[in-house]
Amino acid sequence: VQLQASGGGLVQAGGSLRLSCAASRRTGSNNGMGWFRQAPGKEREFVAAISWSGGDTIYADSVEGRFTISRDRAKNTVYLQMHMLKPDDTAVYYCAVNRFGGVTTAPVNYNYWGQGTQVTVSS
Repeated sequence: VQLQASGGGLVQAGGSLRLSCAASRRTGSNNGMGWFRQAPGKEREFVAAISWSGGDTIYADSVEGRFTISRDRAKNTVYLQMHMLKPDDTAVYYCAVNRFGGVTTAPVNYNYWGQGTQVTVSS
């Protein structure tokens, strides 16, 4: 499975961006998906996850209320709508497919990763 992330860019603080991640195909099982990010000099951190059904979502405290994860199973695509962006949100954002149908925050539970898309928020 290949994941193609897009939608990143440069935005001013307070602005919005929508990231998309398209999977080349289904994995053959029902999997949850997630978004992670990695800023320069920092470890990769969890951002948001969504279950296979889309009925369960979970967010990092730092983005709760500002970001929304959603998915279109027919298109094998997951989205991350980001509002009220802050300079601290600057990072490379990665989408991933997990091993289960539910939500999980641990990177070790994800077995397919996209190449990342850069998000830069200026102050």
